[in-house]
Amino acid sequence: MKDFMRHLFFPHVSNNYRPKLLHHKTLLIVTLIIFFAGFSLSAIRNTFPSVLGTFSNISNQQLLLLTNEKRQENGLPPLTLNSELDSAALAKANNMFTEDYWAHDSPDGKTPWYFIKQAGYNYVYAGENLARGFTTPSDVVNAWMASPEHRQNMLSPNYTNVGFAVETGKLTGEDTVLVVEMFGSTTLAGSTQNELGSQNNNTKEVSSASSPTPPVVTENSVPKSGTVLDASKTPIPSVKPLIDSASFSSDIALFIVSIFILTLILDMIVIERKKVVRIVGHNIDHIMFLSLLLILILFMIRGVII
Repeated sequence: MKDFMRHLFFPHVSNNYRPKLLHHKTLLIVTLIIFFAGFSLSAIRNTFPSVLGTFSNISNQQLLLLTNEKRQENGLPPLTLNSELDSAALAKANNMFTEDYWAHDSPDGKTPWYFIKQAGYNYVYAGENLARGFTTPSDVVNAWMASPEHRQNMLSPNYTNVGFAVETGKLTGEDTVLVVEMFGSTTLAGSTQNELGSQNNNTKEVSSASSPTPPVVTENSVPKSGTVLDASKTPIPSVKPLIDSASFSSDIALFIVSIFILTLILDMIVIERKKVVRIVGHNIDHIMFLSLLLILILFMIRGVII
């Protein structure tokens, strides 16, 4: 076993001072294995969703706790979880999965405020944050806080209530976790009419027959989270899968790229120390390319906000 590992990863006379892993035939075999493994994982995910699927460790209570922590750190009162806003967030997530879009407004023109009204929440102020691709509640909240527009929703003194939805499903061709956060208030507490007119471009006015003045509604969103009202349309499996397909795939990709980078570095170090002269080279170029690929993978598996 020791000789096999040395032959595979270290320059040695047995492999003509070129790790077997870096030989063209080996690279071809690894490429074919990755290619067929991708098809196999897709088949397993579709056939056995209880074994390999998408899930998250994000809960509404965790999001509420972290949101209120950020507000209290900034001298603001905590938000109260509201069942109607929960229902609105759930309906919005369901609609995004059903209509297959990633935006504040649906392709047929449904705005976030439509779902809030449909849930029976008679708002004066309302806002929406969306998130996609996150696996922990702290990552979601930190992403929102890092964005000026989303942070404005998180720390707005106009809001008193909040609702959440966290769901998994296929969105724009990708298995993902969608998070919807709906803010609201049914009173004008803390603001005057003049203050309403001085909101930034992220704020827009919408008419509401139930309110004495046009309510101000801020809209922000962050990818990854969702929930469904109609159980028949629920895009998530009923049983939590044993393996998260998203993290599993990314972990394998990171492992393979890291192995190649380490092998190239070891090859370069050993060849330099032994003063071996060979025509094959370009290790630094390969290391730089794979490092960029590694950074790209890390960037792609991060969640996004809009």
